[in-house]
Amino acid sequence: MQLNIKHFVIFFTLLCFSCNNQNTKITEITGRQLLINDTLKAADSIDEYLIPYKQQINKVLNQPITYNPKTLSKYEGEFNTAIGNLLADIVYEQSNPVFNKRTGKNIDFVLLNNGGIRSIISEGEVTIRTAYEVMPFENKIVVVELSGNKILEMIQHLQKPGKAQPVSRNVEIALNRDLTLNKLLINGKTVDKNKNYFVATSDYLSNGGDGMLFFKEPISTTNLDYLIRNQLIDYFKKVDTIRATIDNRFIKL
Repeated sequence: MQLNIKHFVIFFTLLCFSCNNQNTKITEITGRQLLINDTLKAADSIDEYLIPYKQQINKVLNQPITYNPKTLSKYEGEFNTAIGNLLADIVYEQSNPVFNKRTGKNIDFVLLNNGGIRSIISEGEVTIRTAYEVMPFENKIVVVELSGNKILEMIQHLQKPGKAQPVSRNVEIALNRDLTLNKLLINGKTVDKNKNYFVATSDYLSNGGDGMLFFKEPISTTNLDYLIRNQLIDYFKKVDTIRATIDNRFIKL
């Protein structure tokens, strides 16, 4: 009799559980917004714990590493800017030895994007913090191998007015007044449609970011595992003064 009662209890429990599961459903979800603002008081114990780390980070970031004689801004030129030229040339100088050591080949030129420059470089001391402000993203440099036809497609994208997209000094682009192409030289030579070219750019752009779809489906891609921000820091540490100017690498006649 005890066994039968035990079986009955188990059966009844399972039956109730099954019925409850079948009839259970969400009828309403409510929530409220919790504002994180100056009305919230900081925990003194946490602040005290973090202060030494914050002081050490600021000490590293505020360390002067070079000098800039003139404030540089990405808004100062139509098709090329001093800051854009500087960054593209830095990427070439820092990337090409790495790429050459790995592949035995050389980068033909560098293409970055105007939108990736997130801050000015102020006149005066340049610190490690400056590099973080200019390039706050974790973008790495990749070298993309493109056909001559893809290079011409790239130039069509760059002909659009409004943004001075940084290119390294290996390139000479001249546009007519109506923005048609007048001259295009890479390393002093006209583009050969039957030749492949190695273009250094950010991993973001190599995936078609900022509308640069010509980078998609390349012949080959080499990731240098080298952050653009780290390239800036390494370069700044090598020079005592930054030299950057608007030049004739990309102009409208």
